[in-house]
Amino acid sequence: MSDGLSYRDAGVDLDVAERAKARLKSLVESTRDEHTLSELGAFGGLYAVPPGMASPVLVSSADGVGTKLKVAFAAGRHDTVGQCLVNHCVNDILVQGARPLFFLDYLATGDMDEVVVQEIVSGVATACKENQCALLGGETAEMPGFYETGEYDLAGFVVGVVERARVLDGSRIRDGDALVGLASSGLHTNGYTLARKIVFDVMGLTVDQKLPGTDRTVGDELLAIHRSYLTVLRDPLAGDLVHGVAHITGGGIPGNLPRVLPEGLGAVIDRDAWDVPYVFRTLQDAGRVATEEMDRVFNMGIGMIVVVDAGAAASVSAAAEARGVASWTIGSVESGEGVRYR
Repeated sequence: MSDGLSYRDAGVDLDVAERAKARLKSLVESTRDEHTLSELGAFGGLYAVPPGMASPVLVSSADGVGTKLKVAFAAGRHDTVGQCLVNHCVNDILVQGARPLFFLDYLATGDMDEVVVQEIVSGVATACKENQCALLGGETAEMPGFYETGEYDLAGFVVGVVERARVLDGSRIRDGDALVGLASSGLHTNGYTLARKIVFDVMGLTVDQKLPGTDRTVGDELLAIHRSYLTVLRDPLAGDLVHGVAHITGGGIPGNLPRVLPEGLGAVIDRDAWDVPYVFRTLQDAGRVATEEMDRVFNMGIGMIVVVDAGAAASVSAAAEARGVASWTIGSVESGEGVRYR
């Protein structure tokens, strides 16, 4: 019998890791579809490109949840951040007109808590099913000494598909096009470093206290799930109404809308077109944050902007209303550069 060190002595319990992975099998299998060719545990995930497409183009994206995870740690709630991750990635490829095919996640933690891991991945699986994509696999890494006890990092990778002729590349956007803003469900997954500074340090609140100006606790408000806009835009995309889409993430409207506009075109935004949710007003007032800074850091209640011919704006709003998502015509495309508010 050797008296030497084991992996467990160094902080990694392989038995716990194997049990955690075994508990995830049913979650992964629940997202399978007819194009999923591999099982959990393979070195690589296999997925067949759906038939019937004339010229399929694969679209991919990767992202993380960021410091929103700090709120999840404080609240002891881990079933929502996985949904945020999937929805964020799905929205990113939706900008180019793609629908998701499959998703991969990466979860790294200092100590493997089987229950927490299952909660996180259950959120990932839930969102995959809601977005009709397969959770093809992923990686769960135990890294003692790298993360604090009870903390983890979470990232994801999505692959989708779109017909080459339907790729949204901004080339159809014209001067005078309307900008339809789709309501966010809160902060989504951006601006949390500033939001946490204001809420926890400046305001001195805890996750269980009510956030002033709202009817929800800090935890409920800050852990609100990042909304997916896939179902909202399915019909407008199928009807060839959409000229462009901007996912309003870090950088806000000024940092994201210009990314989809052709050279020589900018946008004008009407601040009075929608009511900014109270969570953003509370953050601005408590932190004495300048309006320009709020615009750059947060989505300010607009999670996605759809660029369409002015005559098609009502159709996009109707599609959003049918899915329970508020929308407003918040401005228009104009000659110039960047975003101007009025």
